Amino acid sequence: MFCEKAIELIRELQRAADGQLPAFNEDGIRQVLEEMKALYEQNQTDVNEAKSDGRTDLIPTIKFRHCCLLRNKRCILAYLYDRLLRIRSLRWEYGSVLPSRIRFHFAAEELEWFNQYKKSLATYMKSIGGEGGLDITQDMKPPKSLFIEVRCLKDYGEYEIDDGTTVLLKKNSQHFMPRWKCEQLIRQGILEHVLS
Repeated sequence: MFCEKAIELIRELQRAADGQLPAFNEDGIRQVLEEMKALYEQNQTDVNEAKSDGRTDLIPTIKFRHCCLLRNKRCILAYLYDRLLRIRSLRWEYGSVLPSRIRFHFAAEELEWFNQYKKSLATYMKSIGGEGGLDITQDMKPPKSLFIEVRCLKDYGEYEIDDGTTVLLKKNSQHFMPRWKCEQLIRQGILEHVLS
């Protein structure tokens, strides 16, 4: 049936929870593109026949197929754009290094786009805020206190704080650290905020 595969792509994204990225459906995209190619070829044949033989009875069919082509195009673009928005939000949530379980769902082109976005964001952050730049990915929510208590979820090794102090982050160890130094590690799943 017309446009069903394209609509299924959109439904697939709707079924995924917010912040989740389903695997790229290359097979579904290919099927929609094949359907579009078939519709286009049928339209070309009918347009040529309508022009040469003067068959005006083919015009409604041609218009219908053309509307199906446009709908398929809009669905594919919506699918790809929604995925890009989700990938962009993953950069803000996890930082520049994504866990492999998330990267596994990317298409090669999406991974390339993510790397370009990451570079553009890094260039922008270096250009603002003086010599060292300004990390705008920190403090996504206004902090209530400057220091927080954190628990290490996995062995990470030594971690240096700006005042020169090094902290050994071992599994299940707890530390009282500056919030802005911990946020990236919390997003990466290395630390967790201990709430009293």
